[in-house]
Amino acid sequence: MRAYFIFRILNMAGKPKLYYFNGRGKMESIRWLLATVGVEFEEVFLEKREQYEALLKERALLFQQVPMVEIDGMKLVQSKAILQYIARKHNLYGKDLKESVLIDMYVEGTTDLMELFMSHPFLLPEDKEKNIELIIEKAKKRYFPVYEKVLQDHGENFLVGNKLSSADVQLLEAILMVEEKSADILSEFPLLQAFKERISKIPTIKAFLQPGSKRKHQPDDTYVATVREVLRMY
Repeated sequence: MRAYFIFRILNMAGKPKLYYFNGRGKMESIRWLLATVGVEFEEVFLEKREQYEALLKERALLFQQVPMVEIDGMKLVQSKAILQYIARKHNLYGKDLKESVLIDMYVEGTTDLMELFMSHPFLLPEDKEKNIELIIEKAKKRYFPVYEKVLQDHGENFLVGNKLSSADVQLLEAILMVEEKSADILSEFPLLQAFKERISKIPTIKAFLQPGSKRKHQPDDTYVATVREVLRMY
């Protein structure tokens, strides 16, 4: 029994620690990937400018930016590097160089779409409706047709190879984000509909999609005000 409690303490001490705002932004895909591989993590929410300045003073932010993740004795910044590290560590990065570059390509494409969401809360009210229209148009005409064809040509349940990769996880995240703006967005993409249902049923992902998980809601005015205060964005 004593050994069990010692193990639990050590295990808790080894949890990755995520430094970001209490919202989606660039940290959300990192939360998704850690949840998918079943890794518990702690979060430090930046709510005051002083917290951010303390991290700068400690030289914890290599390029003076968040997100930052403490993991495996490192303080990692740059979301792409963090995601690739997690994917490699947990075998979600393909079996060889060719699969890895396909995963990178799909992830980068999905990220381009998701960045439209990240900027949306900070737009002027008169620009938000146009941005939603742009998101829906690009999803329908540029991004989702690509993934529909990839699934059709590949003939497997996943985008790359015949197993789950970080590209699948991020695509599901993006699909659900677009559906928040347009519920019937997948009506013209039957393979993506099936993909969404299939990936959503993976146990760790299914758990992450349940209420009470560390998945974040759509950004609200409080999130925007906090980001502006901490980063002094005016």
